[in-house]
Amino acid sequence: MQLLFLGMLALLVRVTFAVPAQEKRVHRQPDLSDHVHDDAHGYQYDHEAFLGKEEAKTFDQLSPEESKERLGKIVDRIDTDKDGFISHAELQNWIKHRQRKYIEENVDKHWKEYDQNKDGKIAWTEYKNTTYGYYIAEEFDDVDVDDKVSYKAMLTRDERRFKSADRDGDGIATREEFTAFLHPEEFDHMKGIVIQETIEDIDKDGDGQINLQEYIGDMFTPEDGESEPDWVTTEKKHFSEIRDINKDGFIDASEVAQWILPGEVDQADNEARHLIHETDQDNDDKITKKEILANWNMFVGSQVTNYGEDLTKRHDEL
Repeated sequence: MQLLFLGMLALLVRVTFAVPAQEKRVHRQPDLSDHVHDDAHGYQYDHEAFLGKEEAKTFDQLSPEESKERLGKIVDRIDTDKDGFISHAELQNWIKHRQRKYIEENVDKHWKEYDQNKDGKIAWTEYKNTTYGYYIAEEFDDVDVDDKVSYKAMLTRDERRFKSADRDGDGIATREEFTAFLHPEEFDHMKGIVIQETIEDIDKDGDGQINLQEYIGDMFTPEDGESEPDWVTTEKKHFSEIRDINKDGFIDASEVAQWILPGEVDQADNEARHLIHETDQDNDDKITKKEILANWNMFVGSQVTNYGEDLTKRHDEL
């Protein structure tokens, strides 16, 4: 009996880690960090928003001297016209390039995992069996009910998203369709899925809209005796003054669309403007390598260095 239990546990652990984070929730544009975007008190917002909490730690592994040296090589790459200055357009284009590269690498990683028959396509059955096959097998009917229901809900959700990404409806995803499945926020025809999944994630009472408690609860759950941080007060104001456009006390689907969809907020444009504003010492709306290196801690914590990974790569790999 003990061996049977251990065998089931091992399979369940395998399944738990088989479900990619990308399929659990879509990426949302704003509110990318629990920290206030206040450079006067540090760059943690930028680090978490553009690096992710774990990737942000990469920067801490490098000495300031090594970071500056490698950042200087990246600056040379950004300066495409070789005039010695980094313009807003060059910086914005570089950030977008790094965003695209991140997505491509992420798709490559999962493609190898799910294209079981190596035919250059991924069928829904391949994805389903690879991700959920062990868990939904009949022999696991005695597994914890709540856990099983949770995975079945995730399976249903993934199937819905896969069908939306599968534009020709043949049940088989091309690379572009699989990219839309993993990163729906990047595709116009997936906007409905992005909105629907965001509401489902935050809407705890199931009424199809988001109230203030649900909105704040998605970002912050106080521990016993913990006081409410200032940024929560700010977010409450954002809810009532910005998010809730019709002032009915809820964020509905149309308001969620204006809140989260790419295109409404160009993060690459905003980040480029922010970096230039904070770095441009002579106010000429462009920055030099010297100005960038003087603010190296801000740059290595932003998308300009591709989640910190570029600083650990050789120059010719960028």
